[in-house]
Amino acid sequence: MQMKVRNPMTVSFRAGTMVLALAGPIALWLPGCASSDTPSNVANGGALGGAFAAAGSSAGVSGAGASLGMSGAANNAGAAGTGLAGTGGATAGSGAGGAAGAGLAGSAGFAGAVATTEKFSFFVTSWAGLQRLAKGFGLGDGTDGFGGDLRFGETGAGAGLRGADKICATLAEASMPGAGAKGWRAFLSASDDGTGKPVNAIDRIGTGPWYDRLGRLFGTSVTDINAERPSGAAAAIKNDFPNEDGVPNHRPDPTQPEVDNHDTLTGSNSTGKLFGATATCLNWTSAKGDLATEGKPRVGHAWPRGTGDSANWMSSLTESGCKAGANLKEQGGPLKDAVTVGSGGGYGGFYCFALKP
Repeated sequence: MQMKVRNPMTVSFRAGTMVLALAGPIALWLPGCASSDTPSNVANGGALGGAFAAAGSSAGVSGAGASLGMSGAANNAGAAGTGLAGTGGATAGSGAGGAAGAGLAGSAGFAGAVATTEKFSFFVTSWAGLQRLAKGFGLGDGTDGFGGDLRFGETGAGAGLRGADKICATLAEASMPGAGAKGWRAFLSASDDGTGKPVNAIDRIGTGPWYDRLGRLFGTSVTDINAERPSGAAAAIKNDFPNEDGVPNHRPDPTQPEVDNHDTLTGSNSTGKLFGATATCLNWTSAKGDLATEGKPRVGHAWPRGTGDSANWMSSLTESGCKAGANLKEQGGPLKDAVTVGSGGGYGGFYCFALKP
């Protein structure tokens, strides 16, 4: 069953309070993880966070600004805030003299910490971020994301992997200016790197260490992360990997309940190596939903659904297909008739690692 939900959204501000009201189209496809199978060019422009920050940048009234869980790129300007709308954020802005105002999910949100580019080197691509980039890239209103076609404007041999890398860099830069230049690599395997050689995701992400947006350790080395769950990861993120804003991806909007979004594209087996030639959506270049030509992508679990394969972050099961689309409502295993990257509880997200911590 597919269900399309539209929530108009606007943001208004009252004295000392940020008020969210639903008013502009946000759409999610809700088409439905349990069993295991065996064998571009978009201006980075700051996304929503930068747009909100610009409104108050000259007055310096509100400090950190709000990103609505999208980017939070402007949040470093104000003092660290806490809570949903910061301690004193009357309006959205980033004035140098502004009072604290962390915003909904910006860099200073939740924990009140201010991270730097020195450590930011791991995240799961957020659904909001992928939708934003898909829209900017011209994929309609971006509602369904990218699916298995991650070329993002790249062409020629190896375009899928290069495009996915570029998506990682673009999201990192939008969340933290300067971070996009750290040499980002998508944790994706492929059967052909453009020269006829297979690619193993675990071999393309560098040597570590890796940290999330807020400086929490994800893993110290390849050996450390080559496990069911990264053995050295900070307790706060080990079983709920964070997105590019450092927000636990199981509940990307803290004002809403948790969502079922654990399925994460990898094309890999449980050791991070290529799962099979039909597990990569034609090396991340196709999103038609044609099972005969595209196969079905292998996914890992950003947060565990149980033990064994259901807990493995690199390889848990095989999705229904490569077509763009999301299913964020618990409905059991992948829906065979959905042929989308998210039918089992996901949206086509993937992991991003920086070569430089």
